[in-house]
Amino acid sequence: MNLRDLAVELGLSQTTVSRALNGYPEVSEATRQRVLDAARQHNYRPNTRAKALATGRAMAIGHVIPLSTRTEMVNPVFADFIAGASETYMRHGYDIVLSVIGDDQEDRVYLDMASKRMVDGVIVQSPTVDDPRIALLRKVGLPFVVHGRATDLPDDYSYVDVNNKRAFQRATEFLVDLGHRRIALVNGRERLGFAVRRRTGFEAGLAARGLAPDPALMLTDEMTEGYGYAAMRHLLTQEDPPTACLSASAIIAFGMRRAADEAGVRLGRDFSLITYDDDLSFFRNSGDEAIFTALRSSVRTAGRFAAEQLIDLIGDPGTPRQRLMEAELIVGRSTGPLRHDTRP
Repeated sequence: MNLRDLAVELGLSQTTVSRALNGYPEVSEATRQRVLDAARQHNYRPNTRAKALATGRAMAIGHVIPLSTRTEMVNPVFADFIAGASETYMRHGYDIVLSVIGDDQEDRVYLDMASKRMVDGVIVQSPTVDDPRIALLRKVGLPFVVHGRATDLPDDYSYVDVNNKRAFQRATEFLVDLGHRRIALVNGRERLGFAVRRRTGFEAGLAARGLAPDPALMLTDEMTEGYGYAAMRHLLTQEDPPTACLSASAIIAFGMRRAADEAGVRLGRDFSLITYDDDLSFFRNSGDEAIFTALRSSVRTAGRFAAEQLIDLIGDPGTPRQRLMEAELIVGRSTGPLRHDTRP
């Protein structure tokens, strides 16, 4: 069914139907609802190009991925985020413009997107500590939503984030309450905003229980399975090894478990591990009892929220849209009370 057929079915002009579908204020709410109901009933989808001409919008959302973070293209976290965002884009008739670029081209790409009106807005991924992209996008007037938050900037922009500080503080206190005193943190790269907040939460959790962090037990690098494997081998061979650890991602945790298995260390008995878990579709930390004790938050849901906020912002600029999600602590098989008769 095309626009003309839908208009004939409703006994309305094509102009009225088009305006109702595109949210024009001069169409009454009763008529708008009647048109939307009929569109759903007949599975009508507006032509994106025609809608762009009618609204003056590109009907596209930009995602810019620098080559230095190209591992995110195969990272299931990025894939699940895009999957969640795409559900919302499709529902509202938006396409995705995905640009994989060199590190020194990012500013130019954003400037081109704005000046050529290639997209109506962008999602900013992996914000850094003092992220220059936020100031640039404000300067060119391109609507944006950040997935995460920068740390050394005011929180006066639109974002979707997880309360990383609270989550890691809670997890650290959980381990201390199990009797652990030597606790490690295997974190992501601390130029990224989320990693800084996770370290802050880890330190706050120790301080709340009267403990001080040991710098030798705080590691940081790109979040890969190989990094987790190497980090666990390093921790287990220390003169005074930790008995517990917080991991910044499930991908790291799988590497840590592999190293523990090779060393004959049983998670949950000899060593306790809590991981941040994005509730990924590809890596399922599930079953009757979860493999890992985890801080769980759905990155697919975050993608949907970010897309909804950006589309809302495009239609009605002004007050920043902000959402702070909470991570749930799921107790699985990888944690247990400190055993005084054994050491890793």
